[in-house]
Amino acid sequence: MIDVIGWTALGVAAVGGALVGIPSIRRPLLSQPILNTFKKILPAMSDTERDALESGTVWWEGELFRGRPDWDRLLSYPKPRLSAEEQAFLDNQVETACAMVDDWRASHHDGDLPTEVWEYLKKEGFFGMIIPKSYGGLGFSAYAHSQVVTRLSTRSSALAVTVMVPNSLGPAELLMHYGTQEQKDHYLPRLASGKDIPAFALTSPWAGSDAAAIPDYGIVCKGQWQGKEVLGMRVTWDKRYITLAPVCTVVGLAFRLYDPDGLIGDEKDIGITCALVPADHPGVDIGRRHFPLNAVFMNGPTRGKDVFIPMEYIIGGQKMVGKGWRMLMECLAVGRSISLPASNAGMTALTSRAVGGYSRIRNQFGVSIGQFEGVAEALARIGGNTYVAEAARTMTAGAVDLGEKPAVASGIVKYHITERARQVVNDGMDVVGGKGICLGPSNFLGRAYQQIPVGITVEGANILTRCLIIFGQGATRCHPFVLAEMQAVLEKNQKKALHDFDQAFWGHVRFVFGNVFRTAGHSLTAARFARKPQQADSDTARYYQLLGRVSSAFAMLADVSMFVLGGSLKRRESISARLGDVLSQMYLASAVLKRYEDEGRQKEDLPLVHWAVQDALFKAQTALEGVLENFPNRFVAALVKRWIFLWGKPFRQPSDRLGLQVAQLLLEPSAARDRLTSSCYIPRTENEPVGAIELALQATLKAEPLQRKLRQLVKSGHLQANPLANVRDMTEAANQVGALSPEEYQTLKQYDRLRDIVVRVDDFPFEIFAKEEKAPSTTTTATVLPPKEGVPA
Repeated sequence: MIDVIGWTALGVAAVGGALVGIPSIRRPLLSQPILNTFKKILPAMSDTERDALESGTVWWEGELFRGRPDWDRLLSYPKPRLSAEEQAFLDNQVETACAMVDDWRASHHDGDLPTEVWEYLKKEGFFGMIIPKSYGGLGFSAYAHSQVVTRLSTRSSALAVTVMVPNSLGPAELLMHYGTQEQKDHYLPRLASGKDIPAFALTSPWAGSDAAAIPDYGIVCKGQWQGKEVLGMRVTWDKRYITLAPVCTVVGLAFRLYDPDGLIGDEKDIGITCALVPADHPGVDIGRRHFPLNAVFMNGPTRGKDVFIPMEYIIGGQKMVGKGWRMLMECLAVGRSISLPASNAGMTALTSRAVGGYSRIRNQFGVSIGQFEGVAEALARIGGNTYVAEAARTMTAGAVDLGEKPAVASGIVKYHITERARQVVNDGMDVVGGKGICLGPSNFLGRAYQQIPVGITVEGANILTRCLIIFGQGATRCHPFVLAEMQAVLEKNQKKALHDFDQAFWGHVRFVFGNVFRTAGHSLTAARFARKPQQADSDTARYYQLLGRVSSAFAMLADVSMFVLGGSLKRRESISARLGDVLSQMYLASAVLKRYEDEGRQKEDLPLVHWAVQDALFKAQTALEGVLENFPNRFVAALVKRWIFLWGKPFRQPSDRLGLQVAQLLLEPSAARDRLTSSCYIPRTENEPVGAIELALQATLKAEPLQRKLRQLVKSGHLQANPLANVRDMTEAANQVGALSPEEYQTLKQYDRLRDIVVRVDDFPFEIFAKEEKAPSTTTTATVLPPKEGVPA
């Protein structure tokens, strides 16, 4: 009987092994029916959806999606570096540009950068950083581009935005990748020199985050151009939020092109197309401005109705009609990796340096406010988040220089650096208190607070980015098999479709089981045997193992979610968002660890590293819990939760003790503080609010021992003064009785003077708001209606 059972089991195993292990048997009997099922349940995919999914490249985020990241690969990526030419530009031209801008005057009085600043930016090539030298540009790396924007943003958001937009998603980027040689030869030298100022018009009133649904349209037709009848397009558009539109000389225009008469082919609805149109072209309407939360960078609408545009204005020429969405997606992955991450990382660095210094200078109850644990808690978040933002910004810009167009990573850094900048600036406002809420030339943080929502909103609203893009695109692009399965389902050649699907599907099956067993092993052993770099630093080696544990659990949960929820996962945005949070926190923690290695394992920076990684691990754990607690299938959720958290939740928030160590780094000059805020523009004069903080901090450090001396004199009875009196009162009393040397007296007087400058709040004449302004016009010069039935009239 036992022999019969044994032989039967062996036979079943042999048949099962043949079914799964022999492709010629497996494909017709298993893979073909599964493929047929996939074809029935996979929703139809539009060309724009397909372009969005397939655009860009997958980088380190793909490794994190596999469940077993290769940490040696991460650390092998070269550290981003500036060339001697790029460093000189940062040290000279960028510093000069920063010194030329008075942000208060520009924002409150002039409503624009000074004319001499515009001319300097043009003359020194700021608008042509990404344009090759062969066309008159600077030919800078993505990292240099990022460094420049970061530094400028610590001085003035208007200055940073004015420079970053022509070098980010705009005509220059599109021309370099897709333009005809004639277009490159004409426009790139003009853009590099600032002779042409570009704007790119994508967003419309009816299509903000859903940019692929733009109703702006063009009709292929013939018309008169330069005295001849030529083939072109009659284009109608209504765009808003277009940076540099009010002052641009050339408009990059995205619209949907139709060919109802078949003048260029059989397709009636050709698709999204990009054209480059001179701003003085007949019918182009620019000049009006938006007013984005007191930021004075040039931003406004552009409109046009039935404007005839010759076919030669299409970027790349007629052969590129209908390919605009793919072009935009590819370029957006690069621009979104640099512009907003750089500008918001700069904002966090400025806050860390200025608020940290202010917290040491400002006294309450006879104690520096930075010594209060409540303030220190805020300072810890400020310092830790600044370290994360700078690490992620640098690593992602470095990826672009390696030839990547990181579609998912760009969404991660755009969302999380802008959100962490919001946290940092909000914490900074809490610390500086009343000084922060009263605008004026002495306020070093108020403008940053006003402008935080701009970064949150533009280049893809953060809610959309978190809920739909990071995991929604990541599940397809970063997963090692999902995109291949989808492409096989869409393949028209049946033989090739079956072959490709068979390879992808069974690879996916092996992948799932690998992560299931790996997750169980990590849960059982607390990841003590997980991967770590070959030459791991003893202070950080454990973090690699813990991140490996999270990666394995995430990969398993992602597959479980896609299998159980299927197409409904796309509609369950909260679950998708939390899965994206897990992937994002792993990416941010990876950037922190790489930064620590790239900077030579600076032991002084370890409090920042520990805080940043522990914070990321805790947030990843919270996101995993959030998915499981809200998972519709409660049986599966309970099973997976036990599988991942066998011994309970392993991660905790950074401790108060660690937070105090981080806060202390912000409160006094040190190499660690300089590294943390190396991107800052630091004025050297007390007439500048940040410069005054730098000088006052030095004076504070010299004065603190003398202040303790004064308090001791009062306590011992040698100095008759109220212990709660202002320090200047005690200084004068001690000087009168000869308790201070002339040098000590001058040190305390200098501290008093500089401290008073730092804590000063601006006030203005009563009549400052008496001037009545006209209400802004709400009229438009053109009205655009969405096209009906596929072809507009």
